[in-house]
Formats: sequence, C-alpha cells, structure tokens
Amino acid sequence: MLLLALWFGLWWRLRQFKRMLNRELTQLSETSRSGNQVSNFIANTFLEKQHDVEILSPPSKEKEKKKRPMSQISGVKKATQSPSLASACIPRFGVNTPHESQLAKEIEDLSRWGMDIFKLAEYSGNRPLTVIMYSIFQERDLLKTFKVPIDTFITFMMTLEDHYHMDVAYHNNIHAADVVQSTHVLLSTPALEAVFTDLEIMAALFASAIHDVDHPGVTNQFLINTSSELALMYNDASVLENHHLAVGFKLLQEENCDIFQNLSKKQKDSLRKMVIDMVLATDMSKHMNFLADMKTMVETKKVTSLGVLLLDNYSDRIQVLQNMVHCADLSNPTKPLELYRKWTDRIMVEFFTQGDRERDKGMEISPMCDKHNASIEKTQVGFIDYIVHPLWETWADLVHPDAQDILDTLEDNREWYQSMIPRSPSPTSPDERHAE
Repeated sequence: MLLLALWFGLWWRLRQFKRMLNRELTQLSETSRSGNQVSNFIANTFLEKQHDVEILSPPSKEKEKKKRPMSQISGVKKATQSPSLASACIPRFGVNTPHESQLAKEIEDLSRWGMDIFKLAEYSGNRPLTVIMYSIFQERDLLKTFKVPIDTFITFMMTLEDHYHMDVAYHNNIHAADVVQSTHVLLSTPALEAVFTDLEIMAALFASAIHDVDHPGVTNQFLINTSSELALMYNDASVLENHHLAVGFKLLQEENCDIFQNLSKKQKDSLRKMVIDMVLATDMSKHMNFLADMKTMVETKKVTSLGVLLLDNYSDRIQVLQNMVHCADLSNPTKPLELYRKWTDRIMVEFFTQGDRERDKGMEISPMCDKHNASIEKTQVGFIDYIVHPLWETWADLVHPDAQDILDTLEDNREWYQSMIPRSPSPTSPDERHAE
C-alpha cells in the first residue's frame, strides 16, 4: 500500500511539473517570434512526444526491394592495422605529443571544475578522451584494481576516440572528454565520499566516455523523420543512445581492446547493466522524468552523521549516477564563460548544419536549426531557465552545499547572455512624434 502511494505521488508530481512547464512555454511562445522558437526547441528536445497515429489504407504492392541484414552494428570501422603497444613504451599521458610539458600543466586541473578541455585537445594532438580517461583511471587506481593491461586500455581508448567524428562540431571526442572529466569531479563531491564502489565509478566513467560515440551530428528526431537505418534498427526509441551503447560495447571485442577481460562474470554483468542505464538516461527527451525523480529523492534523502548521502539500494544508487552523467552532459552553461561560449558556438554550427540538410530535403526545419532566424542569446537564456538551472538546482540540493559555486557560475552566465539579447527599439510615443 505504501509503495502504491509513493508511486501515485511521483506520477502526480511529474504530471503537475509537466503542466507547469507547458504553461510557461506557452507564455514564452506568445511573447515574440524568437520566444516561440525557444519554446518549440525546449518542447521538442526535452519533452517526450505523444504521437497521433493515422490509419492509412494498405499501399499497392511494389517490387520487393533487396533485403539487407539489419543485425550488423553500423559505425564500427574495420581496423586497418591493430595498434600494438608495449607497456614499457607507453608515453606519460598515453599519447605521443611534442607538447608534453604544456599537457602536464593542463592535467594539473584534472579534478577542477572548469578545466580547459580545448587546450587539452590541442596539446594532446586531438586525443583528449584518451588522455583524460588514462589520467583519471591512474589517479583513481582503477587500472590496478581491475587488472586492466595498460596497452589494452590505451588501444581501446584510441579505437573509441577514432569512432567519434572529427567533422561533427559538438558531439565529438572533445565533448566526450569534457563529460568524462565533469563526471570525475562530481564523483569526488564530499556528499558522495566513499558512497560508490570502484566498479560503479568505473561504470560511470566508461558510460561518459562512450555516451556519444559515432554521433552523426543530427538529432534523434531527424533520424526518425528521415527513416534512417538507425531509427529503423531501434524502433524510434532513444535511437542514438542505443547506438552509442552498441558501438561502445562492440569495440571491446576488437583486437586487444577488452579492458574488462579480468572482471568476473558477475562484475561484467553488473557493469554492463549500469552503463546501459546511464547512457540511456542521456536521451534528452527523458529529462523531465529524471528531474522529477531527483526532486523526489531530494525530499526523501537520507544522510549519515557526516553529511554523506545514504543510498542503500540499486534504484537509488543508479538514479544518482544517471543524474550525475546527465548533469555532466548538460554542464556547459556551468563552466567559465569563455568555455561556455565556445560550446555554444559549436552546438549552433551543428544545429545549423542539420537545418541546411532539412532545407535541402524540403523538410520542416527543426527548432533553432534555421540559421536565417535563430536567436542564439534567447535560446541560451531559455535553455538555462527551463532546463539547466532546474536540473543543477536540484543536484545542488541533493549534495548541499557542495555545488553552490557551480550554481553561482551558471547564474552569472545566464545574466551575461541576457545582457547580450539585442534590444528591440522602443515604440515612439505620440508626444515624441509630435515634437519631431
């Protein structure tokens, strides 16, 4: 009976929360044309769509097309040459670079919020993901704990990094490295000290590393609207997230890439389940559900006498890890303004590229993807007000007072973008017109 009451309470809270957001988005859409764009962008990206089903008469029979096997995971490239690394020859940070001293300087910020991941990418020869993962796994002693051969780890990480698309402006290896480093910092927050096991920590870092692998630079909705092979493969459900997981786990089967080879069967099964749960939680259309769950957790949270969160079952533990990776994935607006602006420029390039493809195909252009009338500053303010701030405010409540500095930076960045919104010329009053 108690469980039923809790479930009903959660369902009611989520319903009320979505109603409130829809009401606010409706008001926003009525303010101006750009307000309508921002409202549509948030609703299309962060709210699950309810689809109307149209019943059509059966089509006339056409010639059967040649059937192609759908069971093969696309995106996994054939290795032309398997990297063979001897443990003794592995460079200090896992990659060869003429900028080792500059790289060492950047790595000093490994556990600091707001590390400049762009400099790390530059000094590592565009291998930020390999360097970040290698440095974190060393710092946390995970290579020794799970008996991961160093050459296997580097081979896997370079193979994984090669499967991120360098021609995709935002969802690339630099973003993956940024999410990994952000997750690493969040795992170290005092309220979570000694809460998670080494296996859970490794799962969260691995999930962060693979969470966007082989991203094509377009949204789930674009893939669905164009009847892409991926959308057909995954039945329109969390299309990209399912694909990232499939590619990430498939790459472990490549030569000398199985970094989990010395885990027990039970550990492997547990890690796989956690990673799947975390990566699927990065589907932005699930955002409101996870936010409502986290708000409920904040209200019912239990802490030890030392102020550390008490998470005594899988459901609570994975929920915190899911929200942690989700927060890391939506952390750009909480970083120093210079970094945040770089990320904003990159995501807009990606959006506009998708918009151009939609225009070329004669499709309706997705919200915020039309380069001819997008309001970047208003989008960022709306994005913070309706999505990022509620998420980080709830996370800050969960780990209070550990995330207050992050929240302060977010609010400062919001004010900056607000100040950059072009002001509409005020209408001239009748008296002023008469004076002219």
